[in-house]
Amino acid sequence: MGLLRHLDPERAHRWTIAALGLLPSARAIDADQRLAVECAGLSFAHPVGLAAGFDKDAKAVHAMPRFGFAGAEVGTLTPLPQAGNPRPRLFRLTEDQAVINRMGFNNGGQLAAVARLERLRANQGHGPIGINIGANKDAPDRIADYATGIRTLAHLADWMTVNISSPNTPGLRALQDEGALDALLAAVAAARSERAEQGFRPPVFLKVAPDLEGEQIGGVVRSAIDHGLDAIIIGNTTISRPPLNSCHAGETGGLSGAPLADLALARLRDFRAATGGQLPLIAAGGISTADHVWARMRAGATLVQLYSALVYHGPWLAARIARDLLALCDREGVTRLADIIDADVRS
Repeated sequence: MGLLRHLDPERAHRWTIAALGLLPSARAIDADQRLAVECAGLSFAHPVGLAAGFDKDAKAVHAMPRFGFAGAEVGTLTPLPQAGNPRPRLFRLTEDQAVINRMGFNNGGQLAAVARLERLRANQGHGPIGINIGANKDAPDRIADYATGIRTLAHLADWMTVNISSPNTPGLRALQDEGALDALLAAVAAARSERAEQGFRPPVFLKVAPDLEGEQIGGVVRSAIDHGLDAIIIGNTTISRPPLNSCHAGETGGLSGAPLADLALARLRDFRAATGGQLPLIAAGGISTADHVWARMRAGATLVQLYSALVYHGPWLAARIARDLLALCDREGVTRLADIIDADVRS
């Protein structure tokens, strides 16, 4: 990890994925039963999963249980391959333990990932795998792109995530507006119904930005419930800029990592208030310790996802957090971690 930090961040990431791709498949982790949680009908050995963005093309997900992740989300995958935005587009903010990216859904396309995912599905015993889908930048009908993603990949996913929260595809976040979101989720529901008739109906999650506020949150929640979504992920990177120390602080794109922690937790609480417990919530943003996970579960999260923290805390972070969660359970007299979900709301 130390050597990789001296490389251009995108090159370091590319080398990391290539190296992980050479590893044999790892079986699902076997964690202490006290840490087990369920979300949308899926079972997880503990609540810490890998967020989308790390393994965009499903080249390394087979190895992630080796590092202690209880689940992993691949993507974002778009119907057609696309190169993404011009480079440089990925920046380490080391002084802030943060990252700014403006990648732009760079990926090899959904069909290229299908063969890799089919091989993985044939390997019984892997951990839960989600597939994060998006729209091509130049798509004439972005809503149709999401429906295509459901139709193309539903048979390969334990869950699917509709990602409308990236700030790096112009106009994409407009799909979070209630009218546009209703149209999008209606198309997603129709595509899922088609696949359900063929025997494939994975839960569908919605990934939203941490920059939503007030009535925007209420609109998202109404649409998600009305269209039968199974969970909401809060959230993606932020376009806001808290005080930062790095020379890269002025770069455009989405900010992730430690500076996002307070905003992400506040937004999680807002969504918990808006949902009233009707939908499971998944927390992302600024998570790097067991204390962070504990706080988010108490605030209403069933699961958490992390990615940027791996840059600064190493690949075994999920395993370390799981171990520390057990210590927290012992310290707090908690016999089942899932019992702390919504503890702040109940109190």
